Amino acid sequence: MSASAAPTTVSTYLRPIDRDGLMQFAEKGRCNPGSRGTNRVHTVVEGQYRTLSYVGDHAPVVVDEPLHLFGENTAPAPGEIVLSALGGCLAVGITAVATWKQVRLSRLELHLEGDIGNPAAWGAGGAEKLPEDMGFQEIRVAVTIEGDASREELDEIVRHANRYSPVANSMRNPIPFTIGLAG
Repeated sequence: MSASAAPTTVSTYLRPIDRDGLMQFAEKGRCNPGSRGTNRVHTVVEGQYRTLSYVGDHAPVVVDEPLHLFGENTAPAPGEIVLSALGGCLAVGITAVATWKQVRLSRLELHLEGDIGNPAAWGAGGAEKLPEDMGFQEIRVAVTIEGDASREELDEIVRHANRYSPVANSMRNPIPFTIGLAG
């Protein structure tokens, strides 16, 4: 390469999703804004706190607790799985919004952390706490994103995806919740 030749930057992009399919899915939503799907999970306890959650025909999602919480530390804790679901949902949304806006992404990473405590010991004789004082009290997400758009455009993609994230909104908003014995 001669001294006068300008160096070139080669970018590789993340594997894209089907934009035409995304646009058809969006049209179905516009035509039927009240539509809903149902997610189903079957969770089985192996012993102690280790559980296997079966979703469709996928390998089970394994959950455990760390040693200091009387688990075996063989898998992520439930709160870590919740943050994983949030990270996955936000990544899906960011990818979809970028695709919609015809922005190709070359890097997308989400770093999530949440402040959670368990002084109530899961209700097994610990501190008396109100439901709103338990669970995650704060969640922080830092997004590393690169693509063929300005920083401002990428920031707007992230903000837009956050606003429409089903998992983020499930965590932000109260939802009806029922639990009872089966059968």
